[in-house]
Amino acid sequence: RCHHPVVEMLDLPFLPFCILLGVLGFVCVAFVSAWCQYWRGGFAWDGSIQMFNWHPVLMVTGMVVLYGAASLVYRLPVSWSGPKLPWKVLHSSLALAAFILAVLGLVAVFRFHNDHGTPNMYSLHSWLGLATILLFSCQWLAGFSTFLLPWAPAWLRGLYKPVHVFFGSTILLLAVASCVSGINEKLFFSLKNGTTQYKLLPAEAVFANTLGLLILLFGVLVLGALARPSWKRPDADSPDSRQ
Repeated sequence: RCHHPVVEMLDLPFLPFCILLGVLGFVCVAFVSAWCQYWRGGFAWDGSIQMFNWHPVLMVTGMVVLYGAASLVYRLPVSWSGPKLPWKVLHSSLALAAFILAVLGLVAVFRFHNDHGTPNMYSLHSWLGLATILLFSCQWLAGFSTFLLPWAPAWLRGLYKPVHVFFGSTILLLAVASCVSGINEKLFFSLKNGTTQYKLLPAEAVFANTLGLLILLFGVLVLGALARPSWKRPDADSPDSRQ
């Protein structure tokens, strides 16, 4: 690789960026938890509105923060040397944990809707969210079958890898869009009476809108890290990567 001195000075080290991103992910989870606890009445698993509150918390934690972490496993410099198999296992495990949390989030919202006679799957947010989960499940199964199971030949892995990378970024983008649209939808449904109207921008609206911006910032930073050439694994085509 050719390095220009100015480019090298402006090239941010990955470790400080990773710490910053980790703090931002923690803040996103803390914000959505505080919103549901302080303004939406807390948590339960009994079909009540408190059960619905698990939905945004689990989705933000799983489909945004954990999935973003899974996407960046191969950007860790320590993963660039030695066998790639442990990092494949870590990548797939984080993605699987994100999927499990997302499924629990779906259970929470569907049970709440069914117990209260609310129709399912009628809003753009619900369509976008379910499409994201379905695409994610296909992505995980295809990646597990191709890269972790020993049957796939090298040519198939090489053929599928760009597709896997593309849909990985696409799913994160869809997850961020789903979360942001869900926050906005919840505010419209909840803040519509008296002095708490959404158009009057009460404290809850400011807090939740800030949460949406933080989620968007997290997603943009992850996608930026994935696109940064200097942070990509340099030996992506070595025999070791096809073990």
